[in-house]
Amino acid sequence: MASSLKTVFPCFALVFFLFSLSEAREFLVGGKGGSWKIPSYPDEYNKWAEKNRFQIGDYLVLEYDKNSDSVLEVVESDYRGCSRGNPVKEFHDGNTKIQLDRSGPFYFISGADGHCEKGEKLIVRVLAANHTSAGSHSPAPAPSPSALQHAPAPAAATAAGHALKLGFMGWLALMAASLIFVFAMA
Repeated sequence: MASSLKTVFPCFALVFFLFSLSEAREFLVGGKGGSWKIPSYPDEYNKWAEKNRFQIGDYLVLEYDKNSDSVLEVVESDYRGCSRGNPVKEFHDGNTKIQLDRSGPFYFISGADGHCEKGEKLIVRVLAANHTSAGSHSPAPAPSPSALQHAPAPAAATAAGHALKLGFMGWLALMAASLIFVFAMA
């Protein structure tokens, strides 16, 4: 009995670890300590988004004062014109969690009067699922020098980094616990 546990438990732990590598991540819009408000400079949210790789199933988290602001998902033309009249979706709860459920661009603007015009808007581009072989990847294009000049200094760790690190550390702890269990059963 102990011999079969020595084999089965680590196998289950390995399977769960592999599943954790593909789990959805949460991105706090604006990065660590970020919140949905009029930014310091007009393209701040889009510069933040360009530093992250969003995948289908990931979540955006937007924190804001629900009494004075909201989040609107809009089509591209409404994004460009800061038009709040016909949103695809509206969020008013102050702590909005939006699942990115398809590949392609998502457009968000503030629902507060005049905020979009002052830069409180965001484009998120979600990567398509990769169905190619490992050898056919092309490198990502290098950012332009002007994009690097105006981007704020990166935080110590991005939301994506936190999600992956926490998932990895959790599974590392599970693996350590399974090893202790196996040796205790020996």
